[in-house]
Amino acid sequence: MRYGYWLPVFGGWLRNVEDEGMQASWAYVQRLARRSEELGYDLTLIAELFLNDIKGIQAPALDAWSTAAALAAVTQRLELMVAVRPTFHHPATLAKQAATIDQISNGRLSLNVVSSWWKDEARRYGSTFDEHDDRYARTAEWLHVLKSAWSEPSTTFQGKYYTVDELVVQPRPLASWNRPHPALYAGGESDTAKELIASRCDAYVMHGDPAERVAPKILEMRLRREKAGLPPMQYGVAAYTIVRNTPAEAQRELERITTVTPGSPGYGNFQDWIANTKLEQTLSVQDYSVSNRGLRTGLVGTPEQVADRIRELQNVGVDLLLLQCSPQLEEMERFAAQVMPLVESRARVAA
Repeated sequence: MRYGYWLPVFGGWLRNVEDEGMQASWAYVQRLARRSEELGYDLTLIAELFLNDIKGIQAPALDAWSTAAALAAVTQRLELMVAVRPTFHHPATLAKQAATIDQISNGRLSLNVVSSWWKDEARRYGSTFDEHDDRYARTAEWLHVLKSAWSEPSTTFQGKYYTVDELVVQPRPLASWNRPHPALYAGGESDTAKELIASRCDAYVMHGDPAERVAPKILEMRLRREKAGLPPMQYGVAAYTIVRNTPAEAQRELERITTVTPGSPGYGNFQDWIANTKLEQTLSVQDYSVSNRGLRTGLVGTPEQVADRIRELQNVGVDLLLLQCSPQLEEMERFAAQVMPLVESRARVAA
């Protein structure tokens, strides 16, 4: 199992707690990233929204790509998975920017390709907003240009959404026998999304769910991947984690963070997301209290209980956890000290 975490570029993850003790600041995120390497975390996901989806649109939010470039220079081994939305980034210029950051990081960049869902943000930033299937058609062209720019001496392409003529990107990202280009992660629950991801990306990342719901999703994507004649993918799951000494303590913390009302900051954004995505499940207000259905993964309880849930996910094919917690640094310290060793020891016993 690889352990990743969401970089708190929004100053936290809780919609009902105003100050979580982690500012949306360079000082905090660089301290967190450096410490996470020492603790044994493998990856950080740097989300991209120009407005703050968690604390409300007037609250500060760090830009993903400038933050990633800075982190590339001050970390040593952490994989930097940076979210990118095709509607906001032309594939030619993004290919150039990403290649440069990959060079700075010595080959540690990866991309989380996100087909934009926030209509109001697009309006405020003057960007195009495509409806669901059009977003994925755009993303397919975007990925074609990006991958060609990273692998071919010159790229010429004319499509519905993008046109490039004799595009050259040098230097390219660092490449090796098992990494021809930065890994491409993506998530989505519609047939359109899954077909695109299976045929064009390297890893499938899922909203939070327990192992019994994750297993058939992985099986489906494996079958799609085999049909496309491509090598196996990686599989990641979002999870919000609460680790406490007793189940009662964990339950009290869960109750504290899920008392969200329709008047909470960002609740309207939640409605916008629901309206512009095609999800397999209906979401509750509790699901909304933390992003990406993280609580449904079930990493709430004692260290032993959480380690058991992780082993269940591992057994059905999950190889990456994308963790959120609050406050991020303190809870990641606890998770690394109390849960990671248990998962490792139980894996050795099982072997």
